[in-house]
Amino acid sequence: MSIPPGAESGPRVENRDVKTLRLAVDPLHLEGAGAQEALRQAAEILRGGGLVAFPTETVYGLGASALDPTAVERIFAAKQRPAWDPVIVHIAGGEQGRNMLASLVTAIPEAGQRLMTAFWPGPLTLLLPRSPAVSDAVTAGRPLVGVRMPNHPVALALMRLAGVPVAAPSANTFGHTSPTTADHVLDDLDGRIDAVLDGGPTMHGVESTVVDTSQSPILIYRPGAVTVHQIREIAGPAEVYHEVPVLAKTPQSSMPSPGVGLRHYAPSARLILVEAPLAELRKKLADAASQWPKERMGVLAPAEVAGPIPGAILWPWGRWSVPDELARELYAGLRALDAQGCTVILCPVPPADGIGAAIRDRLLKASHNGEEEMPGGG
Repeated sequence: MSIPPGAESGPRVENRDVKTLRLAVDPLHLEGAGAQEALRQAAEILRGGGLVAFPTETVYGLGASALDPTAVERIFAAKQRPAWDPVIVHIAGGEQGRNMLASLVTAIPEAGQRLMTAFWPGPLTLLLPRSPAVSDAVTAGRPLVGVRMPNHPVALALMRLAGVPVAAPSANTFGHTSPTTADHVLDDLDGRIDAVLDGGPTMHGVESTVVDTSQSPILIYRPGAVTVHQIREIAGPAEVYHEVPVLAKTPQSSMPSPGVGLRHYAPSARLILVEAPLAELRKKLADAASQWPKERMGVLAPAEVAGPIPGAILWPWGRWSVPDELARELYAGLRALDAQGCTVILCPVPPADGIGAAIRDRLLKASHNGEEEMPGGG
């Protein structure tokens, strides 16, 4: 589908310089007066057309009322996000969420219903036929809108109080590493958004799985914490979308789904991927580090890779044997090594099992420049 008229140059709404409020909320004690006041302030900002970053179980999202096209365009301006990249709409839980969903979509395929029952609330986005209430600003002019019900008490409480579905891509500048803490959000967007609800670190650390159940077999546009195996178990045959390896800087058409196309999730440093069996991984990392003697080198080091690597700053990534830990700490590690001034970051690539497929997807997009290869394989 072609890009909507005027979208090539991005949103027309100019970003406003604002004082970004940091509103602390303990997800385990939302009934407290302080948490309720923070949530009330954030909900009022959303209803008034402002921007609020908030935690989900995946990453922090940058939210605006999904039914206010001008507010949605402010997301694009704040993130410097091109208009050809659609955003996901988040809905509240319970009956309120069902009513929100009914206002956003015109139909739900049977496979979609089964996946909603199994995984909502949770890290699964469904692409569904949009209603007239959903603007082109949300979907990049496409007929499907991505919807999910997040599984995070702060996100659900915010939408319940705001009373509107919330359009929310990740709360970072476009193409940069996604945020998993409020500090990450402020590193990118302080002064560009109205508020951030600080609910602590996120749980999964990689973005939601995105699927289109209107196709047969089901098409998985973006791997995530809900795995390909889980989707097939619940809803039947499913295939993973394969992108064109290199796209023009400005595509001629809008993207079919959030999280596909071009370079995403990238640190400021050059990211080099290293693939090898665990027993050989330390040697492969050391060999790769030796090829960059003039660079300030960082390494995302799994716990099983013991001992220093000459000339490199090591960041403890988590256990190779527990890929959920690797997913949760991936973006935090990339941002930490960036903050230490690393110009090159070496990162091992885990097997494509379970959530490992999502980690690989993010790493390949973060490192891809049309010619990058992984030392030791890939």
